Amino acid sequence: MNEQTVDTFGNEMMTLNMGPQHPSTHGVIRFVVTSDGEIMQKAVPHVGYLHRGIEKIAEGIPWQSFTPYTDRVDYLAAMFANHGWAMAVERLAGIEVPPRAEYIRVIASELNRIASHLVAVGAMAMDIGAFTPFLHGIREREKINDLMEELCGQRLTYNFVRVGGVSSDLTPGWDKKALAFIEALGPLLDEFNRLITGNEILVKRCADVAVIDPRTAKSFGLVGPNLRASGVDWDLRRDQPYSVYDKFEFRVCTGKGWRGRVGDSYDRFVVRVDEMIESVKILKQALGGIPEGPVMAKLSKKLKPPKGEVYAAVESARGELGYYVVSDGGEQPYRAKIRTGSFAALSAIEALSCGLMIADLVVLIASFDVVAPEIDR
Repeated sequence: MNEQTVDTFGNEMMTLNMGPQHPSTHGVIRFVVTSDGEIMQKAVPHVGYLHRGIEKIAEGIPWQSFTPYTDRVDYLAAMFANHGWAMAVERLAGIEVPPRAEYIRVIASELNRIASHLVAVGAMAMDIGAFTPFLHGIREREKINDLMEELCGQRLTYNFVRVGGVSSDLTPGWDKKALAFIEALGPLLDEFNRLITGNEILVKRCADVAVIDPRTAKSFGLVGPNLRASGVDWDLRRDQPYSVYDKFEFRVCTGKGWRGRVGDSYDRFVVRVDEMIESVKILKQALGGIPEGPVMAKLSKKLKPPKGEVYAAVESARGELGYYVVSDGGEQPYRAKIRTGSFAALSAIEALSCGLMIADLVVLIASFDVVAPEIDR
């Protein structure tokens, strides 16, 4: 589609497609852009290209069998999707998870957060025009993938966090390998900051672009780094503690208007870099204090949670990832609804795009770190 329209002042507007197959849309997403030359009037997202109906699928299979489907909610941070589903079922069924399994869940999740953020900041730099930082991020992510493969046999869709615990214990020496990786990651993040975070071109492309104030961020339902970058000090790991996060000390990273205004695209970039540093702190504490014991609770062959409903949420790499689940007392969920951060973030793009340059839409999409499967489900 490439058509001309006329605004109320008689100026000719151009309507263009960006996507659905476009390297800067971070998945199969289509934006219909109406612009006056290089200045956008609006960019309307059109979604559904990756809709698979997995919430409906959940109603037709046993509780534990839905875990592999959750991996497909967010392929860049599948561990969180596993964890949120397991928590929802455990709360419904009154299952107590062994302490060692909880520690392993946190370790796996924080490694996955780092892996996801490495792609987010690397891809954002690449979208702007700097290819080298993306390679630096992918290099470190591959090391995490190697750790994950040794931990659970998978590099992307893990199926690791199960109802009642985790699928397997740490392999001998795995904790030492993980500790060696995170010890080396700190200096590498410093190098990344020198290479790109303070880079003048990136700062000029991102600072003061698509500013979201705290009130607007809340009204759009933004979560995670996108919400915290607007100066809202909220993190489920601290404010609604789950698993064993209340045992660890870490800082909740928020936007400070580092090189522009609070809540701009640059703050969203910096918050993700800072969160990787905090994840390193959590990992050191978790690996140093992991208890002995089993990694799976004793479950009956056929899981039948009593009638009821529950909402369980985790702090994913893209913010609050929650499951609202209803049980009718049977072997399958009666209803399952997934709440994702990317869907909420995408809803803000149309409002924020007005007055931006077309090139700035690329920055806006990248700074939100949206993932298409999380939007469509």
